[in-house]
Amino acid sequence: MQNHPVKKTPERKCVGCSEKKAKNELIRIVRLPDDGGVELDRTGKKSGRGAYICPNALCLKKARKRLEANLECKIPDTVFEKLEKEIEGDHE
Repeated sequence: MQNHPVKKTPERKCVGCSEKKAKNELIRIVRLPDDGGVELDRTGKKSGRGAYICPNALCLKKARKRLEANLECKIPDTVFEKLEKEIEGDHE
């Protein structure tokens, strides 16, 4: 009988609250490598520089400036609007 190693759940740190959580519990925001655009990455697999945030309005409020520093670019208001809708949708 073979013993299979227990697969660890990857953890990431929220840019807003700095808490480590399971990657699949967080929302990923990615700066795309080709055009430098910024978008939400629901799959967590898009290529580019990523940052993570809890699906929590308070974390989003805290993270606005930190996200831009983390992704090293200006984030359009449309991305923040999508994030707000995503977070509101998680709490319905």
